[in-house]
Amino acid sequence: MLDLAWIREHPDVVREGAERKQIAFDVDELLRLDEERRGLIRLQEQAKAEQNALGKQVATLQGDSKQQALGRLKQLKAKVAEHSDALKPIQATIDELMLACPNPPADEVPVGADDSANTLRHTWGEKPSFDFEAQEHVELMQALEMLDIERAGKLAGSRSYVLKGDGVLLEQAVLRFGMDLITSRGFTLLQVPVVVKEWALRGTAYFPGAEVQTYRIANPTAEDEDSWLVGTSEVSVTALHAGEILDVAQLPIKYAGISPCFRREAGTYGKDTRGIYRVHQFNKVEQVVIDVADVETSRAHHAAILQNAEDCMQALELPYRVVTCSTGDMGRGARCKYDIEAWMAGRDAYGETHSATRFHEYQARRLNLRYRDADGKVRHCHTLNNTVIAAPRILIALVENHQQADGSIRVPEALRPYLGGREVIGA
Repeated sequence: MLDLAWIREHPDVVREGAERKQIAFDVDELLRLDEERRGLIRLQEQAKAEQNALGKQVATLQGDSKQQALGRLKQLKAKVAEHSDALKPIQATIDELMLACPNPPADEVPVGADDSANTLRHTWGEKPSFDFEAQEHVELMQALEMLDIERAGKLAGSRSYVLKGDGVLLEQAVLRFGMDLITSRGFTLLQVPVVVKEWALRGTAYFPGAEVQTYRIANPTAEDEDSWLVGTSEVSVTALHAGEILDVAQLPIKYAGISPCFRREAGTYGKDTRGIYRVHQFNKVEQVVIDVADVETSRAHHAAILQNAEDCMQALELPYRVVTCSTGDMGRGARCKYDIEAWMAGRDAYGETHSATRFHEYQARRLNLRYRDADGKVRHCHTLNNTVIAAPRILIALVENHQQADGSIRVPEALRPYLGGREVIGA
């Protein structure tokens, strides 16, 4: 979330940011409620101050003066309770509005309603040119007994899949390669919980907004709040230090979370139904950076985590493009987001495989994630994240771009050590 004091000073920036993101948000209502809240707090504090001062005098009074003072204390006590009761619903509404308030996008972010307004940053690699009829990943993987979608559908419903044999080995090779690459860049691997409490999703700015995309686990006892399955380990990793005050010497913290991820894909009926592009469950390695509240430092981290992902794609010999996401394609909490889209020859199109996002203090304020700077001042951290590698989408690009005339799949050199030195799958 944003700092309420900052919103008071920059209402036009917040208003314009919400408009650019096409998110309905009433800044004026927030400020009106904030003024009402502060007025009630002033009245409450005045009543408390008089109450305290008069309470000290009561012991020195006698007769009618004492009775009058006791009567006034009773009135003041009632006033304090009255103001407190009036504050509760106002504060609750302010809290809801603060969670809904979008982070204004950076100046370089293009304005648009959806991903059609994304702008190209650069491309890498040459799209493969085949002297045979290229196949989609479904045909390729099924012919090599790497994939079973039909039986997975019977077992778990649509958008489900079973990886088999070399399909499993290829996915594990990709994930292990991603882990090795990111640890070589100074990141610490974390295997984190994928079942989390709701506060972690609120803190990372997925809630409110993404409830319909998230699997809920109802707890049977009334004492426990419901839990949720994460759609990315970013939630668990970023929330790991929630409520803490870190020492500046600990920063930057660089984590890489590895976990299964779960998404309902609500609202995507009829979209990307073929194959394993849009599925309910997948595995991913995610990079998260937590550092000082400095805009240029965040920009540098953003470039670095993007480069980590690009290096991964280049090592896998996968052509791709990088786009700057438009205001309508970046979410409530993002300040700026870049997507990497891999060329998928069977689809004859690019498909998103990575999202690199910087948030500034937005997540940290919601998580109360802070650090003490060199001057002893406590400040909220900046956070960033990006995919390192995610399957099964990366498998689509691998098998489609590296397919050969005989239906086999050439293994990129970077993956061969993870597959026992194999150069080809299905030769």
